Amino acid sequence: MQHVAIGSRPRAEGVIFEDALGVKHTAFLTKDSTSEIILSAGPIGSPQLLMLSGIGPAHQLEALGIPVVIDQRMVGQGMADNPLNGLLIPSPLPVEVSLISFVGITQSGNYIEAGSGLNLAPPLLQWISENMITNQNQIESMVNIDIGSLLSTRIKGGIIIEKVNGPISKGHLELRSTNPNDTPKVWFNYFQASEDLRKCVKGMETVINVVNSKAFSKFRYRTISTQDLLNLVAALPLNLRPRHLNTATSLEQYCIDTVMTIWHYHGGCHVGKVVDQDFRVLGAEALRVVDSSTFNFSPGTNPQATVMMLGRYMGVKIQQDRHY
Repeated sequence: MQHVAIGSRPRAEGVIFEDALGVKHTAFLTKDSTSEIILSAGPIGSPQLLMLSGIGPAHQLEALGIPVVIDQRMVGQGMADNPLNGLLIPSPLPVEVSLISFVGITQSGNYIEAGSGLNLAPPLLQWISENMITNQNQIESMVNIDIGSLLSTRIKGGIIIEKVNGPISKGHLELRSTNPNDTPKVWFNYFQASEDLRKCVKGMETVINVVNSKAFSKFRYRTISTQDLLNLVAALPLNLRPRHLNTATSLEQYCIDTVMTIWHYHGGCHVGKVVDQDFRVLGAEALRVVDSSTFNFSPGTNPQATVMMLGRYMGVKIQQDRHY
């Protein structure tokens, strides 16, 4: 879908989209008063499509030559993401492939998760072996390389991560251009709020305590210290943020410099600011937004089930309102 065509009332009229071959198509609503468009493009796509359709901050739209249908300053605002940090732990013992299947919740509001035997791309493996000087031979032994296929590069070890639940830090989204295929510019402002940073430090302390525990000892090389593990993650190209001299020695700086996304971003079309309690876009007719862009915060674990429940709830409610 490229953008939602808005009529002069303003009322949503239809959808312009491209198929897999790049051919444009237009689908119009019927004249039935109950016909409407439900936008479910996620916290990145939904604000973007609203803006491309003329619903958003007027100064942003005018700067790109987009006709302003509704000057809605809150579209794209309040963007948030749950920051993720963690440790990569090479193991002297073989480990089974295990994706994240359970979560530990701490009193400080961190979610602790783990996975093992995950796949590493060959370029990243090469980068580790070329740049990790301390205990290089043991670090290299954490992977098994299948000579027959460079794509089957598996970590002989695992990862333990912590995620900050309910981040206070907020950001915003802006259009990069009028091309719907151009990803918008997004600022999540990780750890802008000191409370988020405090939670991350607490979470990393929990991760370190787990790694240093007696129960975990058989899955660790005795000669690789916890500081070595911090050094390893600090050296990996996990993001585009610059590293500092104290990245691996200060947990505050470690959180800031090695932060990653767990793809649980949300916001941009909040209830009460962009949509009403029935998820109808404020100031427009026949248009709703039903996805995690309406969330003020994301559930502690994967929000997929919550999003599906929201879709089911709204589907049933719309049917009831139409007396089906």
